[in-house]
Amino acid sequence: MSTTASPVQQRVELDAIVIGAGFSGMYQLLSLRDKLGMKVKVLEAGDGVGGTWYWNRYPGARCDSESHSYMFYFSKEMVNEWTWTERYPQQPEILRYLNHVADRFELRRDIQLNTRVDSASYDQASQRWHVRTQDGQHFVAQFLITGVGCLSTANVPNIPGLNDFKGQWIHTGQWPHGGVDFSGKRVGVIGTGSTGIQTIPVVAAQAQHLTVFQRTANYSIPARNAPLSDAFKRYAKEHAEGIRYIMNTNTNAHPFRMVERSVLATHPAEREAIMEAAWIKGGLEFRAAFKDTLADAQANKVVADFIRKKIHQVVKDPAVAHLLSDIDHPFAAKRPPVDSNYFETFNRDNVSLVNIRATPIERITAEGIQTQDQVYPLDIIIFATGFDAMTGSLLKIDIQGRDGVKLKDSWAAGPINYLGLQVPGFPNMFTITGPGSPSVLCNLPPAIEQHVDWITDCIRTLRDTGVSTIEATEPASQSWCEEVNRAANASLLGQVKHSWYLGANVPGKPQVFMPYAGGFGKYSEICREVAADNYRGFALGA
Repeated sequence: MSTTASPVQQRVELDAIVIGAGFSGMYQLLSLRDKLGMKVKVLEAGDGVGGTWYWNRYPGARCDSESHSYMFYFSKEMVNEWTWTERYPQQPEILRYLNHVADRFELRRDIQLNTRVDSASYDQASQRWHVRTQDGQHFVAQFLITGVGCLSTANVPNIPGLNDFKGQWIHTGQWPHGGVDFSGKRVGVIGTGSTGIQTIPVVAAQAQHLTVFQRTANYSIPARNAPLSDAFKRYAKEHAEGIRYIMNTNTNAHPFRMVERSVLATHPAEREAIMEAAWIKGGLEFRAAFKDTLADAQANKVVADFIRKKIHQVVKDPAVAHLLSDIDHPFAAKRPPVDSNYFETFNRDNVSLVNIRATPIERITAEGIQTQDQVYPLDIIIFATGFDAMTGSLLKIDIQGRDGVKLKDSWAAGPINYLGLQVPGFPNMFTITGPGSPSVLCNLPPAIEQHVDWITDCIRTLRDTGVSTIEATEPASQSWCEEVNRAANASLLGQVKHSWYLGANVPGKPQVFMPYAGGFGKYSEICREVAADNYRGFALGA
């Protein structure tokens, strides 16, 4: 079993320290400990494993990757022994799966819970990382690997008067583990991104009244979630290798490929039928119906207009339908959610929609939310306002590299790194699915497996060849950042300037496109080529 740290301990010498016990941290522990025989410790702030799925317990929390793809594939035995129940698994089921992983591979003995990392500093003389926790512990290791997650630092907006509110306020990423009772309550939800779209239907079914405060209208595709049939469960296990191959070689690491056809080259009647069939099937595969949806503005408009038409068909009140479909960005240029009865929820008598783009929130009062033209009395406020994505969780830790350079200073103008794996000036520190990797633009478990396998092979090579340090070079990192920008600007992704892909949801954060949009399959091939070429772009030290 994992142990909770005592207040003060002598320093602990290790081969590697991993921060975070989610998908990334657990697989990295398994790989370094069991494949390389290294002495490894995972430090986890929570009192359980699971990472994102430990913390995110808000109503409706559900994965938007299909269950048979949202799992590890490194172990054939585990693929065969684990069976999902739904097409899109809910948070409790995903957390059960991750606990199963921890138990099956006896990972808990090397995971230390209730341990929040406060700082990490690199000592150049000894070539070791010194990691200190908030409760005074001191760990020393040759390698530091961060598995802190891309979406794990809650972004609570700085709205005046929040401390005056007499009711309860909650961020979806910091949900009470005991849950929240909405019965008989007047509830306000701020935010209509992916989290809000999942939360709103569930809260509406319980609350006396729900007021949704929408600044930015969003596209959403129906999930068509349902229990998995026995036939599909058998299919997923029997075709596991093929499914894994598709995920590892395509654009978004999902278990389907982009169809090689053009929106504009397809006859209008045929493309309407294609979109209708994809809408009925539901899920993220809708965006894969055509190859040029994100490449051509005119093609995107055809698909976007189809979704807008669907919103008007679902939502009965034309004024509400107009607000929900008045979307200011191309389809899939921001994260495209999938939903369970999101637009249908606005047909309920106990749900109202407030357009805070037209009448912004001015402050939170003791009684509720005050916009420019009205006060909305509330008992509970839910912030579905997302996360300080990709960099927030890293920058919360005081990380200092060579010569005492702080990561927050190195990234003052935006994250500079190489392949999303290493930062120049920070030897032997690896970032799993960091900025500069495909990360949030793809299904994460295959991306995590790819990252962890690459890092593990790299450390194995260093040990086998007697090399003690590896560090991304400045020229390679600058060149890679240019490639990340080029890939984003080659699609419609680069045209949206108010996306959390750029950090635009966090005031004061430098707006730099962070994930690599060139495709997961292409990225994986680049990583293989770099390693095969004696880790081109990295400096290797004795």
